[in-house]
Amino acid sequence: MPKLSDSEGFDFLNEQGVLMRIAVVQSDGAPMVTPIWFLHREGELLFTPRIKSSWYHALQLDPRVSLCIDEEALPYRKILVQGQAQCLFEVGCDADWRSLYLEMATKYVGPRGAEKYVADTLEQPRTLYRVLLSESKVTSWRMPLSGEPSMGIWAKKYYQPGTEF
Repeated sequence: MPKLSDSEGFDFLNEQGVLMRIAVVQSDGAPMVTPIWFLHREGELLFTPRIKSSWYHALQLDPRVSLCIDEEALPYRKILVQGQAQCLFEVGCDADWRSLYLEMATKYVGPRGAEKYVADTLEQPRTLYRVLLSESKVTSWRMPLSGEPSMGIWAKKYYQPGTEF
């Protein structure tokens, strides 16, 4: 599959409404995947767990994450990230980064919806985390676009020996 170019990846990460799925390791070793809102800024993915969420407690025990940002429609763009989540603001510091949260919410529910959502959830403590893309393993791909070859789009390891391209 073709990889996303830097500009394609940037555009996709900043597209309205695209969710990120975060996978964390729970205390019993079981994986947990949760779809969440995120914000892409300057080479980092920002996200905000509420302190009552199970995946927040898992992050406190083990900061390793696997992230999947994808779409259901063609060209099936996908960005996969394996990295370490870093807490930027602890619980109780919401006012210090509320403008980022408003920006994140705007990406999903528009300006009016974001203002209402943030105002309605001010009393729900949360933290701000990030994953630095430069310190993570990042892979991406999409289906071929019009004019690009469609045969041999997978990595060669997926084909049976003797397959001709």
